[in-house]
Amino acid sequence: TERPPVWMMRQAGRFMKEYWDIKNKYSFLEMCKTPEIAADVTMLPIDLLDVDAAILFSDILVTAEAMGGQLSFEAGVGPLFANPVKNEADIDALLVDGTEDRLKYVADAIKVIQQRLNGTKPLIGFAGAPFTVMSYLIEGGSSKDFKKTKLFIHNQPVLAHKLLQKIADVTVAYLNMQIAAGVNALQLFDSWALALSWDDYNEFSHQYNAQIISRLNRAGIPIISFCKG
Repeated sequence: TERPPVWMMRQAGRFMKEYWDIKNKYSFLEMCKTPEIAADVTMLPIDLLDVDAAILFSDILVTAEAMGGQLSFEAGVGPLFANPVKNEADIDALLVDGTEDRLKYVADAIKVIQQRLNGTKPLIGFAGAPFTVMSYLIEGGSSKDFKKTKLFIHNQPVLAHKLLQKIADVTVAYLNMQIAAGVNALQLFDSWALALSWDDYNEFSHQYNAQIISRLNRAGIPIISFCKG
């Protein structure tokens, strides 16, 4: 290319007064789940910075919430799950069927955003990768050492794979829904892949990311597999 591509991690525009004007009126999940508001936030860096692509305003944990995770966002703390996964019964309680209907607000937001972009910029959609989503479900929120997650995958690998497959199945349906709604590119965020050794990464992360990508109705839609670390 004529210049290297640069990814600016804008953290949903937290430095922008215009973002806080919206954020101070609504909870984070209200912003994600209201298509017009999600479109407003998505368009801020397009309108103010003229970046090369729009990034869907959402969160990687909406899939976990659609599966039955009791998700909230606490100021100064971040995402929390009131019902963390501890055993097989907790995994069995997580839903796969019906998650597309519960995530329809994302497809609706994509359609509103594409109306506003009107072909001027591509729109990047995304989802959380199974290992990263699983770590939030097991830890009950963010973690520095991922102790519970590592104990789970090493002490109960069969259950870990059962949970990862459920998340992968939901993620495939979710990303295919985004493609059908009109995104121009996708990204799979494996933000916590860095917590794993190379062998564990291959077993509990990479194989599921590869499976998801292989099951998408991509039809020319490029996808970025982003594994931090």
